[in-house]
Amino acid sequence: MQFSPILRKEGIFLAIINVRNLTKEFKIYHHREGVIGAIKDLFHREYRIIRAVDGINMTIEPGEIVGYIGANGAGKSTTIKMLTGILVPTAGEVVVNGFVPYRDREEYTRHIGVVFGQRSQLWWDIAVLESLKLLRRIYRVPEKAFRERLAFFDDLLGLGEFLHLPVRRLSLGQRMRCELAAALLHNPPLLFLDEPTIGLDVLAKARIREFLLQVNREFGTTILLTTHDLKDIEALCPRVIIIDKGRILYDGGREDLLRQWGHDDLEEIVRRIYQGQRPGEVEAGV
Repeated sequence: MQFSPILRKEGIFLAIINVRNLTKEFKIYHHREGVIGAIKDLFHREYRIIRAVDGINMTIEPGEIVGYIGANGAGKSTTIKMLTGILVPTAGEVVVNGFVPYRDREEYTRHIGVVFGQRSQLWWDIAVLESLKLLRRIYRVPEKAFRERLAFFDDLLGLGEFLHLPVRRLSLGQRMRCELAAALLHNPPLLFLDEPTIGLDVLAKARIREFLLQVNREFGTTILLTTHDLKDIEALCPRVIIIDKGRILYDGGREDLLRQWGHDDLEEIVRRIYQGQRPGEVEAGV
């Protein structure tokens, strides 16, 4: 099975994700209190600007698995939405696999896979197999390649037992396995995962992690993963990017991060980074 070609220049692979000074601001309507405030709002509304992503830079090479982590509201999902073309940046540049996502969205989406843990790309009331067949037509996957990929997914994810069930009857773990199959059906070179293991039990998480590693090894699929479960990061991601208040606090190797802090608990390290500590500093009162 072949995956889509990654942008090249003079025979050399370029980075698959290039982000420079990427910024996203939201204009938030401010409600004034009371009846008088409501009347004033009718004639003159007040707004404030929220900067969700604040001038970030990142470069991700083909075949990398990168963990993109941070607290709620740190800017992770906003970044992913700009990288997938859902949101238009306020400022800065983003080029993914040779495309500007928000500008080239129709063609661009044929070259990426996306899984959002809280949203589905499958049709709720029809069988899983019928959903995958519809996606095959949308992505123009040849019939032979479709059968090969379905067999590959079934072997690793065990889809056969519920392919003929409507999506609404699946457990969360079963649905997430189907979502991954749907996202990778057209064999994209790049996969975006936003909380793919949220709410899953230990066995379901382990199965999905092993599947993602296998896809990366066999097809060189680049994966950008956001998650609150740092066990996902430990199992999958040699590289970690930590973001807070829209700014990148750390971008480097996971093992390098552990060595710098002299600590093997990634969750504890991330907590200390968020508190503004540096390697070697001791918490007050400890």
